[in-house]
Amino acid sequence: MKKIFAAIIITGLMSSCGKSFLETLPINSITEEDFYKTPADAYQGLVSAYSVLNWDGYGNIALSSEIASDNCFGGGGASDNGWNQWDKSIKMNDLNSYAWKKYYTGIYRANKLIQKIDAVDFKGDDATKKRYTAEAHFLRAYYYFDLVRMFGHVPLLTAPLEPGNYNIPQASPDSVYMLIASDLKLAANDLPATAFSSIPSGEYGRATKWAAEALLGRVFLYYTGYYNKQDIAGVFSQADAIAAIDDVINNSGHSLIPKYQNLFRASAESATAYAGQNNAEGVFTIQYTYLGMGDQNQQNGNRMQVMIGIRSQNLDPYYKGWGAATVNEALYHSFAPGDSRQTASIISINGEGYADSYKLDDQAQYTGFFIKKYTPLKDKNADDLGGSFQWDNFDNYMVIRFADVLLMGAELNLTANAGKAQGYLDRVRDRAFGDQTHRITLSNKAQLMQERRLELALEGQRYWDLLRQGIPAAKQAIDNPSAQAGFNVSFRAETNGLFSIPETQINLSNGTLHQNTGW
Repeated sequence: MKKIFAAIIITGLMSSCGKSFLETLPINSITEEDFYKTPADAYQGLVSAYSVLNWDGYGNIALSSEIASDNCFGGGGASDNGWNQWDKSIKMNDLNSYAWKKYYTGIYRANKLIQKIDAVDFKGDDATKKRYTAEAHFLRAYYYFDLVRMFGHVPLLTAPLEPGNYNIPQASPDSVYMLIASDLKLAANDLPATAFSSIPSGEYGRATKWAAEALLGRVFLYYTGYYNKQDIAGVFSQADAIAAIDDVINNSGHSLIPKYQNLFRASAESATAYAGQNNAEGVFTIQYTYLGMGDQNQQNGNRMQVMIGIRSQNLDPYYKGWGAATVNEALYHSFAPGDSRQTASIISINGEGYADSYKLDDQAQYTGFFIKKYTPLKDKNADDLGGSFQWDNFDNYMVIRFADVLLMGAELNLTANAGKAQGYLDRVRDRAFGDQTHRITLSNKAQLMQERRLELALEGQRYWDLLRQGIPAAKQAIDNPSAQAGFNVSFRAETNGLFSIPETQINLSNGTLHQNTGW
């Protein structure tokens, strides 16, 4: 715990962490006592809190949860263990240490800004102070939501820890979710309600009112589903969730990109057809850049991209990677004929004509299918731009898409307003098929869960959607009986879907932290 919670002096940690407003040059070492005096200091502190969003690698929740779901196997090289352990829920010492460190670092930095911002002289600019504070609350909620989904009972910190006070007991999930909901409500009230078309390009990636409301909807659906509750700890109800999601749909200026395949650079019809790194569908988008130029300590690049890339070979237009998260063939065949989301989401080695040129080499759990969304491309690859394909892939990740908001709206309104729910679903399916002849009559939640699997395929939502349907439903979906040992997967219900707390943290806590059941 001490290594994670030790006081962080404001240093070069606040170096460049993304694109646009996040491209901030490193500053020289400066003590905390001399910091948080001016608006520029507060801005640097805010950038520092945002920068943790870029920390990926083995701490990438989208990658680890897709592997844990029924969408993917572990993949990677024959000697790789980490990804296989997520796939099969097998204990591996410190498997999730990167995620633990990432989220508590982000929480620390957000807490530090919240604690210090009243000491900053904003010279009467209350609007800027209000915005920075709201963004810090949004980020704290974002980091806690990922943390509590993964680990369940986690230490709850609402202020930076003081030296010598590192052994904090785990809080109840209810307490953590109460903080998340409260933080997001504050953020939704205080963040700018600027329509997407009016957001300056230099502010792409910053949290908005719409991002806070959309995340509130996601948190509500997960918490109430997984824990079988009616609301979030009495502070956020279903009516509140409906109002928040409807507000995003009706007033945010976000919208569906006309063609699904043009959402992603790897599947776009052409470079000019690609909707771009910060398009209207991205309600909250994490920014990445190649400007780390091979320096892995910068942590600016999208490392999920190198992990999911086709292992050790270039198959035009795709660029090389490590071959993690090989796609389950069952997902590929779940799409109906004419559904554009199939080929936009998944690379089929045979279907795209690579059968003769693909080399298996040491690829583990080869299925013939790889993740297409966010896979690196030969055109404008990180190596050619002066960086490294290992660290500097640069495609932004859409954490929350407008299509997801529509599907959340359909789910929330399923019993409250069936007509509205149907209309939201129709918009998603009409885009997927390019016509109105593939609509289905919405009558139950199972239909929406299947639609979410197809629409949000391989974007990091499937595992959590399974868990919130109940552990038996998750096990039924994830279990993959196979005569081939590499593909024989059995979901261990005794874990309740929670990930293992890193052993180093348990050891450092002197008995304060307790491992999750089943691990």
